Amino acid sequence: MLNALTLVTGVAALLLAAWCGWAAYRDQPTKDWHFIAMAVVSLLAVVQLVVGIVQLARGEKPEQGTTIFVAYLLGAFACVPAAGFMSLAERTKWGSVTVAAGGVVLAVLEVRLYDIWGG
Repeated sequence: MLNALTLVTGVAALLLAAWCGWAAYRDQPTKDWHFIAMAVVSLLAVVQLVVGIVQLARGEKPEQGTTIFVAYLLGAFACVPAAGFMSLAERTKWGSVTVAAGGVVLAVLEVRLYDIWGG
């Protein structure tokens, strides 16, 4: 898999988590700018999903198994959008906390994807 894409996605997720964590610290809900950042991070996850599927279709195999790799790819793809939708339901600082947690989870999933692929 593309190591640079995995790194960029993980760093972007951590930056999103820090930004939303700062908003939560200031007792602010998620705002439009946070949702734009979530869209950027989600776009990176979509690109990673497509790249992963293309590499599997070309016959490349992850070191720790295809099934677990695809499961982690799908989890990484869904992580930030799910947190964003949950933050819409909670329009307090806890919505920002939810997105911050989603960013941290995505960063951890990126590390695990790198490990599963054999990095």
